[in-house]
Amino acid sequence: MLMSNLRLYLRLTRLAVVLAVGTLLAAFLVPVERLTRRDLTGLRQRLTRWWLARLGNALPFRVRVQGQLPRKPMLWLSNHISWTDIPLIGMLAPLSFLSKAEVRTWPVAGWLANKAGTLFIRRGAGDGGLLNQQLGRHLGGGRHLLIFPEGTTCDGAALRTFHGRLLSSAIESGIDLQPVAIRYVRDGQRCTVAPFIGDDDMLSHLLRLMKSDVAEVEIQLLEPIASDSGNRNELARRAQAAVSEALYGVQQQEAQAAA
Repeated sequence: MLMSNLRLYLRLTRLAVVLAVGTLLAAFLVPVERLTRRDLTGLRQRLTRWWLARLGNALPFRVRVQGQLPRKPMLWLSNHISWTDIPLIGMLAPLSFLSKAEVRTWPVAGWLANKAGTLFIRRGAGDGGLLNQQLGRHLGGGRHLLIFPEGTTCDGAALRTFHGRLLSSAIESGIDLQPVAIRYVRDGQRCTVAPFIGDDDMLSHLLRLMKSDVAEVEIQLLEPIASDSGNRNELARRAQAAVSEALYGVQQQEAQAAA
């Protein structure tokens, strides 16, 4: 018990230091933007990647990455299991993120996400056209963007439907898609600690996670999909099929398609 409590204390201390560094970086950008009056999205992405790598290292995970990082800007599409997906994928490349609006209200984390250039979406807001224009401008500026087309987190046992309504931005901008499959494994089985689902709250989930043993995280960067190879719904189905096969194999992918 003593060793477990000491491990938790050390992990939380390290995490607090990382959050403090992130707060300083975000605060630094505010006066710089006001003084220069320039678009600092590129700088935000580079600093965010550097900081997310430190945040990912402060979490109890061992990360293994398969596949090639894209050499040109793409719209990344990933399955979604937990808030931890963001630092673990975000440390791979300079990325911006699309997140649910509730994240913006989270203490510290929401403020950091906003200052890092995260784009927020309100569920059921009915402003898909305007959002696609915003995403298109971002992609057209030559910057990577990550979205979670399931629209919510799940426990990792199966995929939810990939929604295609936000893929119009990639089609209109001529930006290809980068499917990403992320999986959390503990003792050879699907991890039940990492998923952030249902009515779970951030603090409770964080404490459970930091008390747990180290889990394995597998991130697969799959074959890119050309944005001119179909309409948005076809592209969404192809991305979902690729992620499903990477995570569960061909048999479960076919079973999900039949359902």
